[in-house]
Amino acid sequence: MEAFVLTFASTFLILHATTSELPVPAINVVPARISHIDAVSPFSPALIDTFRRRHDYLRISLTERCNLRCFYCMPEEGTELSPESHLLTNEEVLRLAALFVKSGVTKIRLTGGEPTVRKGLNEIIAGLNGLRPYGLRSIAMTTNGLVLSRRLPAFIDRGLTHLNISLDTLDPYKFEFMTRRRGHEYVLKALDVALVSQALVSVKLNVVVVKGLNDSEVLDFIEMTKERVLSVRFIEFMPFTGNAWDKRKMVPSNVLLDKIILRHPDVQRISDEVNDTARSWRVPGYKGNFGFISSMSDHFCSSCNRLRITADGQIKVCLFDAKEISLRDAMRNGATDGQLLQAIGKAVSGKQEKHANMEDIDVITNRPMILIGVDKSLMSLTMFLMSYPLLGPSAFSFSCLSSSKINLKPHGLRCRHYSLAASASAPCLTHLNDSGRANMVDVSLKEVTRRIATASGRIFIPLIAYELLASTYPDGEEPSTALEKAKQKVHRKGDTLTIAQLAAIMGSKKTSDLIPLCHPLQLSNVSVTLTLEAPAHDSQRHSVLCRATVSCDAKTGVEMEALTAVSVGLLTVWDMLKAVAGKEMEIGEIVVTEKSGGKSGDFVRNR
Repeated sequence: MEAFVLTFASTFLILHATTSELPVPAINVVPARISHIDAVSPFSPALIDTFRRRHDYLRISLTERCNLRCFYCMPEEGTELSPESHLLTNEEVLRLAALFVKSGVTKIRLTGGEPTVRKGLNEIIAGLNGLRPYGLRSIAMTTNGLVLSRRLPAFIDRGLTHLNISLDTLDPYKFEFMTRRRGHEYVLKALDVALVSQALVSVKLNVVVVKGLNDSEVLDFIEMTKERVLSVRFIEFMPFTGNAWDKRKMVPSNVLLDKIILRHPDVQRISDEVNDTARSWRVPGYKGNFGFISSMSDHFCSSCNRLRITADGQIKVCLFDAKEISLRDAMRNGATDGQLLQAIGKAVSGKQEKHANMEDIDVITNRPMILIGVDKSLMSLTMFLMSYPLLGPSAFSFSCLSSSKINLKPHGLRCRHYSLAASASAPCLTHLNDSGRANMVDVSLKEVTRRIATASGRIFIPLIAYELLASTYPDGEEPSTALEKAKQKVHRKGDTLTIAQLAAIMGSKKTSDLIPLCHPLQLSNVSVTLTLEAPAHDSQRHSVLCRATVSCDAKTGVEMEALTAVSVGLLTVWDMLKAVAGKEMEIGEIVVTEKSGGKSGDFVRNR
């Protein structure tokens, strides 16, 4: 194309010179310029497929790992990640990048997993920036934005030019539900940092739209483009291994556009970039724009110009094609750049004219999304919803009820509200990972706040035990009956309630040792009281009430510490009294009565 422009320009100058004072350029100037361009940035036949598509866009996955645990990122049964030794090293990444750029690639996008968890990311971006003399024009990255805000300036300084942030909801509680992690505000902060950067050529927001889950937020995302130079891209839900894809949960782009037109009837179509996957639109007067990536309902295979390198060094020529060729193995077996280019050419020549229809895409032998290196958002938000196949694809409605609850309603079944204060991934268990194995909750992104929790519980005791606790020590006379001997044994152990109080305090400080997945906390204060309770009515029983209040400054709450204190205190009372009442005592009513601090807000139990 550039050669054509230069040829056209030289012809124009020659013709114009015949009717003007302009000198005729030397006839060998333009061919020399073309030869220089070809020498610096040639386009290798290895990157041209049998349908004459030129592949000048390379996506490189840097890692299979992620700092979120989204329902839609891994198969429900989990997936085995590659050992570190199987992943490309920084040097191997840059070697392949250089080979592709020198062969004609002008744009490289870094993906994952989550690319920001890759060690040495700064050095990789800087290394890519050094390829600009060979024709690289764009260094892009797709990220979930969770840890981006502080690191983005360094990425930009090293050469990052384009940024895509994946965010599928504007509701922080729905975000926590879908990702099993908090951090919605960190993603928005990263977006703000990106938008004020003068060096970034473009900032885009990727949103996968799933029927019944977040399609009601489309107009809210459109409003984000009113005052911001931002491109929001709505992406159709795509099928991958393990995500239980269902066509009925996919919202076609034309349906979304019709919905937008009802609110903004004057919406305008705008021109797209060459090979752009999105069809773009703008609301008149809005600074930004929005677009649709319609991989399912209206694929763009005929203009596809992208290739993918997975984190373990496989080249994939199509997102939905399971065939791969290992460039990593070739490099580690001593392949030259020429031999690598032959392997790349073999893969590219095998690219089909278009991928299969929606229902026919291979989700058996193809990789799950996290192992391919696709945008995080190019995955189903319905992995959890579709894990209930017997209920059907329309079995669920999803809505935020309040600032602290999400309502998950299986139609026709009894509804239950799940509080996000208790479970970040309700109704899943936060202490299990995607494979069902034990998992400590990640609190690294939480803020340190003042946390206080109070718990209480009771041990119900017979009258004889109550009288022992209420009485003074017996005199020094030797007991004559078995009962008197049992009472003396209880007294020899010491002051029951005082010992139970000390045990409760010690137990609270040992909570993380007793409960495997609890975080160790530096407690500020533990207050424990044990109170004898006489029955007010004949139907009631004597008891000891244990109440514990625990406080600290930490990133996670102290409810477990309060509950442990109460439990250990009551168990100590049981142990102290078992000589006279071991078969009659009962421990119960252990609950958290109140808590404060933390994002989930304060709580007081109504009793």
